[in-house]
Amino acid sequence: MMQFSPATRKKIQRFRSIKRSFWSFILLVFLIFVSLFAEVFINSRALLVYYNSRLYFPTYSKMIKGSEFGLGYEYETRYRDLKEKFQNQTGPDFAILPPVPYNPYENDLKINAYPPFAPSLRERHFLGTDNVGRDILARLVYGFRTAIVFSLVLLALNYTMGIGLGCAMGYFGGKFDLFFQRIIEIWSNIPFLYVIMIIASVIIPSFMILLLIMAFFGWIGITWVMRTMTYKEKEKEYILAARSIGATHARIIFRHIIPNTLSVIVTYAPFAVSGGIVALTSLDYLGFGLPAPTPSWGELLSQGWQNMEAWWIAASVTGALVLTLMCVTFIGEGIREAFDPRRHTTYE
Repeated sequence: MMQFSPATRKKIQRFRSIKRSFWSFILLVFLIFVSLFAEVFINSRALLVYYNSRLYFPTYSKMIKGSEFGLGYEYETRYRDLKEKFQNQTGPDFAILPPVPYNPYENDLKINAYPPFAPSLRERHFLGTDNVGRDILARLVYGFRTAIVFSLVLLALNYTMGIGLGCAMGYFGGKFDLFFQRIIEIWSNIPFLYVIMIIASVIIPSFMILLLIMAFFGWIGITWVMRTMTYKEKEKEYILAARSIGATHARIIFRHIIPNTLSVIVTYAPFAVSGGIVALTSLDYLGFGLPAPTPSWGELLSQGWQNMEAWWIAASVTGALVLTLMCVTFIGEGIREAFDPRRHTTYE
């Protein structure tokens, strides 16, 4: 079982005492869990099918043809139709569908009607559909999964590059520090949005391409912070003591300086995550983000702007954005309070 030091337990307790931060953390973890296992909750495939005394689990299995269930076609089974068929006949066969029986790419169209369709409990379009008949709740959940994974991977890349280079600049100083200062100053003046526009005009930007472009520009902020913190830490007595006993530069940086600047690193992390979500949403909104039909909050925002009469589109994605960013901000506030060694107050 993992054992925490008394200082770490005190920080965790202080974080839990900040109620809005603690419950925001619980809510965000729940949202991430739902998005990672979205196929169980929102999917056009059935969770379980019992047919001819045999059990099927279509959600995470390969495609099952309709002829397998006696539907008379060779493409993938339409499980909503299959469930209706079982309900209209007597027998032990049944199909269990997710709470939202639609996938984010599926067009649910109607005869003599044109999307977008308003929210409907009877049809299980709880937040309505977009302008091509796709379920908005499905696209919100799958879009959240894309955004949160993008932000977390981007955070890891930025922190790996920024913390390593920032510590090296602050620790070694001199010409090494001056050289990379000039490099960073030049790099930070490159217009990020124009780079995205140029690349998007040449190739279709994929998840990895956008991630790499964002990582090329996103490490600069944490680099300056770590450089400053390292300059402060390397002059303290425990660093001088480590040098006097012959500790290597790598050991001093990774075993002494970085652990003692952990409070700063952890404090910046939630705000970096929210920045990644906003950046990806903004690029998708402007049309320079992920290609269609990838579920995206920015694409839904664009639809909401173009279809103001379909109020449920803009209201849904705006509400999701506000809720997510509010949770991340409250978590960041709580972490900053908990890891700040100069403060020992407790929120009630």
